[in-house]
Amino acid sequence: MTANQERLDRRRHYTGPEFLKEGFRPLFMAAGIWAALAAPVWVAVWSGLISYDGIFPAQVWHIHEMMFGFVAAAVGGFILTAVPNWTGRLPVRGMPLAGLALLWLAGRVAVWFSASIGPIAAAAIDLLYLTALVLCVAREIIAGRNWKNAPVLGALALLVSANGLFHLDAADIAETGGIAVRLSIAVMAFLVAMIGGRVVPSFTRNWFAKNDGPEIASPMAGFDLAVLFATVIALVFWVAWGEGSGVGTALAVAGLLNLARLARWRGWKTTAEGLVTILHVGYLWLSAGLTLLGVSMLHNAMTTAAALHMLTLGAMGTMTLAVMTRAILGHTGRDLHAGPRTMAIYVFVTVAMILRVAYGFAPATGLIWASAGFWTTAFALFVSIYAPMTWRKRPAKDTA
Repeated sequence: MTANQERLDRRRHYTGPEFLKEGFRPLFMAAGIWAALAAPVWVAVWSGLISYDGIFPAQVWHIHEMMFGFVAAAVGGFILTAVPNWTGRLPVRGMPLAGLALLWLAGRVAVWFSASIGPIAAAAIDLLYLTALVLCVAREIIAGRNWKNAPVLGALALLVSANGLFHLDAADIAETGGIAVRLSIAVMAFLVAMIGGRVVPSFTRNWFAKNDGPEIASPMAGFDLAVLFATVIALVFWVAWGEGSGVGTALAVAGLLNLARLARWRGWKTTAEGLVTILHVGYLWLSAGLTLLGVSMLHNAMTTAAALHMLTLGAMGTMTLAVMTRAILGHTGRDLHAGPRTMAIYVFVTVAMILRVAYGFAPATGLIWASAGFWTTAFALFVSIYAPMTWRKRPAKDTA
């Protein structure tokens, strides 16, 4: 047996820690823990209870850490787990996976202490995780000749760029803060539209088939591609030009088209299984968020902040929880069923989004605290229930 064959055999027959067996295990837990911690920290900073002395303004730190702390960890966990299915190659696991997770953690520490270590060092450390993730995914896609998923690689590269723009602004090198916020949110919205457009109808069709349902969620078709194209164009307009009536119209149209796309998947027929229904709810918040973001540029009845929180806290928060809970259950050999505790997670994150959007119409401090409380409870509950599943081999059946 050659040395290369021996290495391949060792990777195939993994004997390391269960927690480092697949990307979802450490990175989904990182996302959950950071989401639970960062929201109350931000509200405490916003309320003046504690101070943040980093290079970012406090509100920018909040946006940055939600996108490049919480969401980036969840995206990394999903993609590293999905890539082996896409390419037929072995997963990133063991020490390389541990290294990626530590790079993510180093970024969070560097950003918090950025005033002490300086903007250049903070940027260099914070950019390592996503850069390493891009290189890992690029290697797998190229080696597996899986060109169909090249857009995912492009989206990750844009996230690296968006993070770099945040740091350029913080270091007073260029005024790129506004475009950094828009680009990061736009890329994440695109990923929800693209990946959600695959998994939501697929999992829904599977559920219909297993339950003898009369409905079949419509598969990817020309209409879906047209909606995705319209969404990309609207998001590009928004990133490039910010607010404006033309941009608002494009976003509103894209949101309504996504709503029509969602209707084709017949989510209202899946209410007997929360694990499927919540995927439709997450996509609903994407559709509504895009629509209302556009409306906020056309009419003052909707605030931009409320629409953006429907996209971020609503669509991204809900969809990440939906995907993380399902992936952990499926990949650890458990029944694909949302028990009472998992349903509580979904309810809490939904209430958090509703309260935060309500603040845009009735700015009462209590709404912010309540929203943060429900959000933190949702993710703390997620970690408490699902963390043990990520380090145990195959426990007896339990109900999540």
